[in-house]
Amino acid sequence: MKFVSDWLVRLGSLGLVVMTAVVGWQVFGRFILDNSPSWTEQTALLLMIWYVLFAAAAGVREGFHIRIALLDDLLGARGAAILHRVINVLVALMGLAIAVYGAQLLWTVRDHVIPSLGLSRWVAYAPLPISGLLMAVFAVENMFRPVTDDGLEPDPLGSADMAGSAD
Repeated sequence: MKFVSDWLVRLGSLGLVVMTAVVGWQVFGRFILDNSPSWTEQTALLLMIWYVLFAAAAGVREGFHIRIALLDDLLGARGAAILHRVINVLVALMGLAIAVYGAQLLWTVRDHVIPSLGLSRWVAYAPLPISGLLMAVFAVENMFRPVTDDGLEPDPLGSADMAGSAD
């Protein structure tokens, strides 16, 4: 699953770069050409929806979402393992909810058109069921990983090890 997550991060990064170029073109058109392109705002919005949802799914797998580790320290190793499993069950359930309701949203807006792009509105929301399902799968995968394996690379500076050492 690491392979899928890596590609989601790459796709999210590419989306951010393309969105930045589209917004840059919009600003150039508005202030330099005095003629803002009509398609840029909706294109930037569509790209942002796509890259944010795919990066969010990758964040579940890679563990780069914000969390507070205070409870991990207070509960000890066994308690932290139970807490992580409970959290991953909740994340999996939320992912499934996003997938189901996202699919319903796609069906509801299938006939709506984004006027400036000429695309069906479902194109903008297509990542909802996909990313929701991926979040659920990644959360289930995380339930079977050791608590110490948060998916992150080790700190190259070793700052966590140095913080606890006493001279």
